[in-house]
Amino acid sequence: MVTDDVLAEVGPRLRRIRKEREVTLAALAEATGISVSTLSRLESGQRKPGLDLLLPIAQAHQVSLDELVGAPPVGDPRVRSRPIVHGGRTHWPLTRQPGGLQAYKVLEPKRKLEPEPRTHEGYEWLYVLSGKLRLVLGEHDVVLAAGEAAEFDTRVPHWFGSTGEGPVEFLSLFGPQGERMHVRARPKRG
Repeated sequence: MVTDDVLAEVGPRLRRIRKEREVTLAALAEATGISVSTLSRLESGQRKPGLDLLLPIAQAHQVSLDELVGAPPVGDPRVRSRPIVHGGRTHWPLTRQPGGLQAYKVLEPKRKLEPEPRTHEGYEWLYVLSGKLRLVLGEHDVVLAAGEAAEFDTRVPHWFGSTGEGPVEFLSLFGPQGERMHVRARPKRG
C-alpha cells in the first residue's frame, strides 16, 4: 500500500532532517516535549508517526509537515516568517531550521543608545541595506553605510545599533559554532 511506503520513509527522513540541522536527540526532545526514546523509535521506524508527534517536530525544525512526511514539493521557495520584536529591534528570520547558520533581516529604529559591548561564541556578518549602522568592535568604533558589510568573531566585545540619525535596516548572518561566511568571486580574466 502507498501509505505504508510513505510512513516507512518518515523515520529516515526525520533522522536526516535532524542531522542536517546538527540537532541532538536530547535538544529535539527539549524543544518538542517528546522523550528521547520516543524520538529514537520514530527515527528507527519502531514507532508509527502520528500527528501528535509530527506536529511538534515540524514546529521545532521549522519545516512543513509535508517535508517531514515526504509530500511532493509545491514549488514555493519563499520563507514565510513572523517578525520578532526584541529590545526595540524587529527581526525577520530568513532561515527555517534551528541551530547552525541563521540569517535575519533587522530593523533598528532611530535611537541613540550607549553601547554595551558583549561577547559570546560564534561568528557574525552584517550587511547594511539602508541607513547607517554603528558597530563597536573591540577598540574600533565605525559607521557602516548602505552597501557596506562587516564580519567578526563574536568572542571580540561587540555592539551594533542605530547612529541616532535615523533607522537602519540590515542583514545579519550568525553562526553559533563560529562558521565563517565565505564570499566567492570569479577571478578577473585578462
